[in-house]
Amino acid sequence: MLQTGDRAIVHMDLDAFFVSVECLRNSALRGKPLIIGGSSERGVVASCSYEARYYGVHSAMPVKLALQLCPDALVISGDMDAYSKYSHLVTDIIAEQAPVFEKSSIDEFYLDLSGMDRFFGCYSWAHEMRQKIMKETGLPISMGLSINKLVSKVATGESKPNGEKHVERGMEKDFLAPLPVRKIPMIGEKTSRFLYDMGIRTVRVLSQMPVEMLEASLGKQGRVIWNRAQGIDPSPVMPYTEQKSLSTECTFDSDSIDIKMMRNMLTAMSEKLAFKLRSMQKLCACVAVKIRYANFDTESRQVQIAYTSSDQSIIRTVHELFDKLYQRRMRIRLIGVRLSQLVHGHYQINLFDDTEEMIRLYQAMDRIRVKHGAKAVSRAVSLGISRKGDEVNPFMKG
Repeated sequence: MLQTGDRAIVHMDLDAFFVSVECLRNSALRGKPLIIGGSSERGVVASCSYEARYYGVHSAMPVKLALQLCPDALVISGDMDAYSKYSHLVTDIIAEQAPVFEKSSIDEFYLDLSGMDRFFGCYSWAHEMRQKIMKETGLPISMGLSINKLVSKVATGESKPNGEKHVERGMEKDFLAPLPVRKIPMIGEKTSRFLYDMGIRTVRVLSQMPVEMLEASLGKQGRVIWNRAQGIDPSPVMPYTEQKSLSTECTFDSDSIDIKMMRNMLTAMSEKLAFKLRSMQKLCACVAVKIRYANFDTESRQVQIAYTSSDQSIIRTVHELFDKLYQRRMRIRLIGVRLSQLVHGHYQINLFDDTEEMIRLYQAMDRIRVKHGAKAVSRAVSLGISRKGDEVNPFMKG
């Protein structure tokens, strides 16, 4: 088995992915400050071009504020179907040649090339792969190579836009040392502010701090942050698969034709599965609904969707599938929902009518569920439906 220091891990990240796709579809947009997001006053920025970032615009910012910072920016509502299509194109290219890869989000990939130096130069191979992706898709993509996922991800960030960087074995600490602590993954705004108040602004200073002091101040997270400042990250590249799914079923106490109740039940099931997705830091790209009639005939229907973990997107899709599926007007004994084609990733601002208030509401609801349990807060339509049938329990399927 290869030791951690013998690994060769590549991180690839599509540059300003949503914007790049839009520019590919309309070349007149190239070089202009561009915002992908909601067009209403309460809309939020899903992505923005580097020209817009120059003025301080960033994702999750209210569009109204973004336009104050960059009045000349063009606002486009976006097309998640197109973004998912191009994401799949890149995935197919990588899957065809990479020995092991992990798709960590719609636009981000890790490749494990460990051992390939015996046959090819890992950097040369990764460089050729990057060139192939750009040639066949027309999308810019940046790349970092090192002995672990952490350093490779930071290297990619430092090579953007449309660049590549190789951190030689043994140079991990030297590479990270001069960078601001905010560059370390998992150090967010709140933690970086806390470190700044302690006089810790660079990774070099952070790496020199006693680990016990960081643990006393930040708990278990303190040791993880200290290890990362040393360039230590043993986490493996998790082989990508689209076979895993999340699903839940409910068998009614008595066969039913109560459509309103069933739609409410599907809402509750979808809501629980979406929360489970976000808890696992995953997104889904396929939604399926199953019904079993009183005579035990079973039917199902599924549809591909843009990567999401959004309640409202999943609920809307489930309701549409159920309406198309339930045509026989017989009594039903069982209904089920399944989410599949899962990838690692956080909630994408991919519903372009999302508002800042809505996103904050979902985040607050998730915090309540994490603290008090999944049933602590839910939509009104979900209340009391468990009396109609078995308890709804999401579970993993291999």
